[in-house]
Amino acid sequence: MQKSASAASLGPGGLDLAQYFFKPIQNTAPPSPTKRHTKISVIGVGNVGMAIAQTILTQDLADELALVDAQPDKLRGEMLDLQHAAAFLPRTKINASVDYSLTVGSDLCIVTAGARQNPGESRLNLLQRNVALFSNIIPPLAKYSPDSILLVVSNPVDVLTYVSWKLSGFPSNRVIGSGTNLDSSRFRFLIADHLDVNAQDVQAYIVGEHGDSSVALWSSISVGGMPLLSFLKKQQITYEKETLENIHKAVIDGAYEVISLKGFTSWAIGYSVANLARSLLRNQRKIHPVSVLAKGFHGIDGGDVFLSLPAQLGRAGVLGVTNIHLTDEEVQRLRESAKTILEVQSQLGL
Repeated sequence: MQKSASAASLGPGGLDLAQYFFKPIQNTAPPSPTKRHTKISVIGVGNVGMAIAQTILTQDLADELALVDAQPDKLRGEMLDLQHAAAFLPRTKINASVDYSLTVGSDLCIVTAGARQNPGESRLNLLQRNVALFSNIIPPLAKYSPDSILLVVSNPVDVLTYVSWKLSGFPSNRVIGSGTNLDSSRFRFLIADHLDVNAQDVQAYIVGEHGDSSVALWSSISVGGMPLLSFLKKQQITYEKETLENIHKAVIDGAYEVISLKGFTSWAIGYSVANLARSLLRNQRKIHPVSVLAKGFHGIDGGDVFLSLPAQLGRAGVLGVTNIHLTDEEVQRLRESAKTILEVQSQLGL
């Protein structure tokens, strides 16, 4: 299943014809050992996994893309569908298998697999089923790619990133959750929409849990280099705190609205994760609000907890967390968000 039939092996008896198409030049040397071959593995080929895979391909982020899923027919269908677009995409080797050995030597493993919530099922029971699922996913990934970076997308992403860290035995800098990177993009879009500016000119973060207890960092928002709230205050422009809360609520409700309308989210998270992959694999040293080991930051204690903070990402994973200034209210909300996640983790018995 790992490789579809190609013209190279269509000769008599499966003879490899590729060697007959090209004649080597003289005085050649093997490829430079410093030339990097980038391999990304995506675990789970549902709507989110395939949106990520498609975006990775169109942005030319990998030399090799490995797809893994428990459903062999769907998996092969998705692989073939992507391979058939080869003439329109940068050259990338695309393989698929139900066997995790396919992921060997990956630079980045992106986990999107997750159990779906059954009617009437509690969130805790769903989480426990996902933990059981991850116990069959993370150890083989760690075995076949011990030097890789784990990027967890499955929800609840903060708890499952913690679970992945425990199951993999990886150092904390190489286990990351997609966290509030997408939430922050929604936040920037809504602020830009209110001000009629480009979202790329808005610097704004959502931190904490990727969920209802997330925290909007209003105090640090800037637009075109101007601190937003202090600018409004200096210009004596009044604003209602309720307006700010409504924008934050729209961020939280954004995914729910998309799901209610089309049944799932896919494209935005696809672009978000590809954006993270680019920063990691190309050592961009960009700052993203992602789920990291947050113990010790902003007075967060009580146990190991992963939640989103603005972090610098590069080839080694998390290079550091920014010393961003928070108001007393923002610090308190962030600690409460951490407490919410820790309470859930305590029920898992890990």
